[in-house]
Amino acid sequence: MNNGAQDKKKLLRATTVLAVMKDGRAVMAGDGQVSLGETIMKHKATKVRPMYKDQVLVGFAGAAADAFNLFERLEGKLESFSGNLTRAAVELAKDWRTDKILRRLEALLLAMDKEHILIISGTGDVIEPDESVAAIGSGGPYALAAAKALVAHSDLDAVAIARESMRIAASICVYTNEHMVIHELG
Repeated sequence: MNNGAQDKKKLLRATTVLAVMKDGRAVMAGDGQVSLGETIMKHKATKVRPMYKDQVLVGFAGAAADAFNLFERLEGKLESFSGNLTRAAVELAKDWRTDKILRRLEALLLAMDKEHILIISGTGDVIEPDESVAAIGSGGPYALAAAKALVAHSDLDAVAIARESMRIAASICVYTNEHMVIHELG
């Protein structure tokens, strides 16, 4: 892999965003670190935002400018399909995969509503995990493992699970910090 491809791959991984559903509660958390190569550029970035009348939460991993472009497009799709997250995600993934400009965007999206958690990629993937948790970014595997264990083996609520799982990821992943933003769907 050439250095340009390695840099792009690193950009896609350098964060942690986690979605947790438990006992009817839907929560998404994202860390605040922005890295440029090996340098921390910012500590308190916001990588998770509510959409469509606060009925959908979306987080990103990857290049911020690309993610904001995708946020706008997903928001438009949600408006077009009256908040139907699955339909909006599929239509976004189709556009993302087939459009010559969009194909170059380097990001992953994690989206959730009260019933679904979806991972959306530029390769046309819209993945709904079997479990009630999902994560993206370099710290994603650590946060995911922690959240799965806490959902199954603790009495913690969704917010506490997200917070503790993100803390665990931050203690392992150098591209993840403990400055997190946590949103819950109303």
